[in-house]
Amino acid sequence: MGIFSKMRRTAAVVGIAGFAAVVSAAAFAAGDAKEPKNRDWHFEGIFGTVDRASAQRGLQVYIEVCAGCHSLKQVAYRNLADLGFTEAEIKVIASGFDVTDGPNDDGEMFERPAIPSDRFVSPFPNEEAAKAANNGANPPDLTLQVKAHPGGADYIHALLTGYVDPPAGTEVPEGSNYNAYYAGNFIAMPQPLYADGVEYADGTPATIEQMATDVVNFMQWAAEPEMEQRKKIGFKVVIFLIILSAILYAGKRKMWANVDH
Repeated sequence: MGIFSKMRRTAAVVGIAGFAAVVSAAAFAAGDAKEPKNRDWHFEGIFGTVDRASAQRGLQVYIEVCAGCHSLKQVAYRNLADLGFTEAEIKVIASGFDVTDGPNDDGEMFERPAIPSDRFVSPFPNEEAAKAANNGANPPDLTLQVKAHPGGADYIHALLTGYVDPPAGTEVPEGSNYNAYYAGNFIAMPQPLYADGVEYADGTPATIEQMATDVVNFMQWAAEPEMEQRKKIGFKVVIFLIILSAILYAGKRKMWANVDH
């Protein structure tokens, strides 16, 4: 997939919030949340791998929708090489964001475009600024959200696609939104994804379902970028132990073959 056709320095004000403790006082007792469906993710299983095309699109969703509110502090731009981005593409992606650096020769801090070795630029300079911009709630860092929530990828996907009209007679409190999969059903986060909310560089139709799937694949990679390597090593270790066990058993049989038991 080529570089994004357009990089947005200012992402949508409404990010993908609501993962775990994202909202301030979001949950009200108003019915039972639906159980997320078990989805067939490409990364699941002992031979599961990263769906790189989807994760690349998910990066675009993160940048254009989520990055205005949510940080990704544990990932550096250069890590995107693992998703198949070229060095030139990574430089372009990083340069779409400014970082504070310094001090310079005059002892002053200064702004400069981010470079591949920088970590993803946070939307707010500190936690207090994040709370002030979000009605007292500090939008969580998204790096580990797939691993942190008990429902994992299935829950996050369900949450992102779970904005529906409330049942007849249900009054949604002011400042809340109805989500079928959120505990209590009332969530402070407005719906973040809308059809054609992004224009995918590879031409994939940007449905809500597609964008949710893509950003979850990206978040899964961000949470565990070493997953494929871990699985490969684990598989090799298992094969080694099987072979070693067979050798030890054959040796034991040979050693004790002429001994009366």
